[in-house]
Parts: sequence; structure tokens; C-alpha cells
Amino acid sequence: MDKITKTTRTLMVQGTTSDAGKSVLVAGICRVLARKGVRVAPFKSQNMALNSAVTKDGGEIGRAQAVQAFACGIDPTVHMNPVLLKPNTDIGAQVIVQGKALEDMDAIGYNSYKKVVMKPILESFQQLTEEYDAVIIEGAGSPAEINLRENDVANMGFAEEADVPVIIVADIDRGGVFAHLYGTLALLSESEQARVKGFVINRFRGDIKLLEPGLDWLEQKTGKPVIGVLPYLHGLMLEAEDAIDVQQIDAEVNSITVIVPVFPRISNHTDFDPLRMHPQVNLQFIGKGQTIPPADLIILPGSKSVRSDLDYLRSQNWDKQIQRHLRFGGKVMGICGGYQMLGELISDPYGIEGESGSTQGLGYLPITTEIKQHKQLKQVSGSLTLTANNTVAVTGYEIHAGVTAVETEQGAPIKLTDGEDGILGVGNQVFGTYLHGIFEQHSACNEILAWAGLTDIRTSDFQKTKEDGINMIADAVEQYLDLNKLGF
Repeated sequence: MDKITKTTRTLMVQGTTSDAGKSVLVAGICRVLARKGVRVAPFKSQNMALNSAVTKDGGEIGRAQAVQAFACGIDPTVHMNPVLLKPNTDIGAQVIVQGKALEDMDAIGYNSYKKVVMKPILESFQQLTEEYDAVIIEGAGSPAEINLRENDVANMGFAEEADVPVIIVADIDRGGVFAHLYGTLALLSESEQARVKGFVINRFRGDIKLLEPGLDWLEQKTGKPVIGVLPYLHGLMLEAEDAIDVQQIDAEVNSITVIVPVFPRISNHTDFDPLRMHPQVNLQFIGKGQTIPPADLIILPGSKSVRSDLDYLRSQNWDKQIQRHLRFGGKVMGICGGYQMLGELISDPYGIEGESGSTQGLGYLPITTEIKQHKQLKQVSGSLTLTANNTVAVTGYEIHAGVTAVETEQGAPIKLTDGEDGILGVGNQVFGTYLHGIFEQHSACNEILAWAGLTDIRTSDFQKTKEDGINMIADAVEQYLDLNKLGF
């Protein structure tokens, strides 16, 4: 293919570790440039995450790139994340290329496939450079992982091929920040070191004067400037790319308790961010070995491997605890894979999500699900009715391989522009839906919370909270980073 054009300004943000702040920094830089009137887009060649988003044209990309596109003020496209890996075992993942699922591969098989996948990666990147004035690129993990350097498409392998400048960010809150930065640079080749334009230190607390001797040492030892030191941003509420973020605002006295059991292959846990940020919701994630406490609402989340996660749910005795919860009048909701678990049967005749076979569901909803070979990917909108005589607007997106048959003539609680979704069961105590992102629209969020028993609801504006979070990051980038050193 042709060389990447140079009229577009580019910058790649790599990190010393996972969760060093790459996603957040890219979003912040994107917002700063968008404020200046620059037509800017995000890019991440390869993402490994079970949190994904659906583009308008029915493609699937990493959730982080959708947030970064929001920071740019543009709609996300599949070219912003041309390769998405969705783990379905400890050694394998579903490979999604330019928005469409390709096949499942184990780690060794995918390592060989990287030689092939670099072509669509560069094609997507070139398309963005032709459409936008600037492209801000996010790396993955660390560029210093020696075992992953061969055929690398996510970090320096991509940077060298596309010929883009790089900055390296490290999280000082973890400790060892100078060792991380110095060691990462030292493990790069000479050509890779040459394209590193500087360092960013993230999440610093305290007096910067105490850090200055270390900054001077780092610059003298490496010959690379420190572009800036970003402070620890207290109160920042933004979607997490990988690890579940348990940070939330303090719930008010008039609140309800919502429990989310965490499965080994939980997907799209960002569904619960609007609840995490709601002042009247005490949201708790329950993990291995924990008992579901008394609650108003239990939500079974999405899953990349529904049958094995359902087996896990039973191994934790959560099925019995859900049964007890319903007996005492509590509400239960299932989203996507969680919706399928609430039905009578889940069958996977083609072995799409694991070994072929069937698993009995929890039996609370009159539905059966068959896992098909082609995934459903679409954005949807319509109306939701859960409480008496109250119909509200709802939006969301669907990502599922399962096709669900509803074995009742009861009307669906969600009416979409192109059909229906969901079902209520067990005397209005159990609600299932395929819609991810259902809590992001405050009208639908309020309706579900009212159904769960919350009264005197104070509307929480999730979109404003997300906007405020991105602006907080952008303000810090403008104040503490010298973007002039990077040509911006």
C-alpha cells in the first residue's frame, strides 16, 4: 500500500504498563485539539477488551475509542479501532477486523496472523489521515514486552510502519515511575528510541518541587524531555476500558442498592457507569466467594461466554441467592448474556462460545436462546414501559450472537423502530433485555430505577457527567502539558 501521507499531524501515546493513562490522555488531547477547531480523530490499531461499542454502520470497536471519538465531537467508525480482540478463554479470543468478527484464534495462531492484519490496520489509519487534520493514536499495554515484539502491530511495530512520533506515559501513583520510564526506553531499539519525543507522568499528588530532581535526572539520563506532569484528578468519573471501576459518588439517604455479580467473561461492564455515577444508587460489584447481600435490584451483566459464566454463577451459589432475593420481593434484570441466563435454555450447537452443547437457564423468563454463527450488531432506539401507564424513550446498542425465541404472547416492554425487545416475568419482578447502554438515557434509567422501587427520583445526567470528565482531563492537559514540544 502507499505510504501514510504526512499532511496530517499524528502522535502516538504509549504506556509503561496497562492502565498507565493512555486512553484518558488520548481523550484529553483530542478534546484540546477539538476545542481549537482542529478536525481530530482517535486511533488504536489493536485493542483487547470485552467492553465494546457499535458504530452507526453496524461495526464493533473498543469502547475506549468510542469515548475518544465523543471527545473529538465525531461519530465513531470501525477505522478508529481496526482490530479488536475479545477474550473467550485464557489463551484465545474472537478476532474482529474492521468491525466484523473474523474467527476465534489462540495466542500462537494470532501471533502469526499479525503479519496479515497489519494491512487492514494501515488501510484504516490512512483513511483517517485523509479525513482529519490530526490523528491521536493509543498504544496497547507496554512497548517493552519482549515476548510480544515480534510482528507487533499495537505499539512500536505500528509506530515504525506508519512513521509516527511517540510519547510514553507512566502512572506515578503505582510507584517506580522513573524505573518504568527509563527501563521502557532502554528496552526499545535505537530507531524506536529515536521516535520517542518525551515522557508524561500521570496522576501525581503533592508538591511538584519534590519531583523536580527526579525529572532532571530522567531528562539527563535519557536525553528526552518530560512533556508534563498531570495531577491526580480527584472526582474524575469516566468509563474504564478494562478493569471494573468501583469508584462512585456517595449515595444519598433515599437510595436503592443494586448488585452486579461479576462473571469471569463479563462484557460491557460500562453499562453500569450511569448507575455508578447516580446519587441515589448504591452500586456493588460482587465477585468470587462473595455472597449477594440484601438488595433492591440484582442485574446479571453481559457475557462473552454465557454458558460457562452461567456455570460459574451456579458454582458461587448465586442462583440460590437470586431465588431467595425474588422470594423476598426483590427485582432482577438481565442484560444481553444475563438476559439469556434468565431463560429456560441456552444452546450452542456450533461451539461459538466454547464447547458445543446446551445449558439449562435459570428459568425465570419464557425464552430459549440459540448461539448463532453471525453476530447481531446494531444501534437501536424506541420506547420502554415497565411501570404502569408510563412510557419513556430508550436508546442502546446490541452485540450478541444469540437468537432468542420468546415463548409467550405477552407484549414486550421495549418497542423499537424495527421490532421489539425484552420480556417481563415472575409477576413483574424479572426483566430481560438485549440493550447495552440502556441506562445512559436518563428517561430509561429513571424508569428502571422506579420499577426497582426507587421513589422521588432525582434525574442524573450521565452524558453531562461524561462531558465534564473529558473536559476535566482536557483542562489538565492544557495546563500541565507543553503540547508545543509535540507540534500541536
